[in-house]
Amino acid sequence: MSKPTYKDLLDAGAHFGHLRKKWNPKMAPYIFMERKGIHLIDLNRTLDSMERAANAMRLIARSGKKILFVATKKQARDVVKGAAESVGMPFVTERWLGGMLTNFATIRRSVKKMHNIEKMLGDGTLTSITKKERLTLGREHEKLQKVLGGIDNMTRLPAAIFIVDISHEHIAVAEAHRLGLKTFGIVDTNSDPNEVDYAIPANDDASKSVAIITNYLTEAIRQGLEERQTQRTEKEMAE
Repeated sequence: MSKPTYKDLLDAGAHFGHLRKKWNPKMAPYIFMERKGIHLIDLNRTLDSMERAANAMRLIARSGKKILFVATKKQARDVVKGAAESVGMPFVTERWLGGMLTNFATIRRSVKKMHNIEKMLGDGTLTSITKKERLTLGREHEKLQKVLGGIDNMTRLPAAIFIVDISHEHIAVAEAHRLGLKTFGIVDTNSDPNEVDYAIPANDDASKSVAIITNYLTEAIRQGLEERQTQRTEKEMAE
C-alpha cells in the first residue's frame, strides 16, 4: 500500500485551511503557518495521522466489522461513495437522517420498506394497481434509495465511522459518540480535532484533497479484508 508523499498532498491542496478568523484554536498543533490571512496545515502531521488512521481501519476490516463512510458535501460525495463501494462498506452521501445510528431499528424498517417496494415493482405482483399508483410507488422507492441506498446492506451498527468535514456532519459525530463507535475524520482548521478519535488534519473542501486521503484509507481497508480472507483460507485448509 503506497502512501502518498508530502508533494502529493501539496499538489492536492491538502494544506489549505480556512481564514484565520474562522479557525478553531484546538487546531493549533496542526497549523504550520499563516499566509495572507489563511492558515496552512502542517502536512507532516497529516501524513502521520493518515498512517495511524489507516492502521486502525485495516484492523477493523480484518476483524470483519464495518466502517460507515459519511460525506454529504457536494465536492466529497462521489469520491466517498466510489471508495466505500469498492470495499463493500456502507455510506451516506446524500443526507444524514437524524437517528441514522441512534435510532437504527427505525432506519432498518425504512430499508425493509424500500426492499419491499423494489420486490413489488420487480416481480409483477402489482398488476391490479393503477398506473398512477405504480408511479407513486416508484417515486417513493427513488426517494428512499437516494437516502438509504448506501446502507441497505448494513444489517447491524458499524464498528466505526469515517467522516469528511466533522463540523458539517456534527450530528453523525454526536450519534457515533453516543454509541461509543470509533470515529475517523478529515478535520479542517475550523473544526475541533478532539471531536474524533482519529483526526486527519487536511483541507476538507477540495475534492482532490479528500480523494487522496480517502483512497489511501480505502486501500488499508482492502488490505485488512484480504488478510481476513487469507486467515479464513488457511484455517479451512488446516481443518
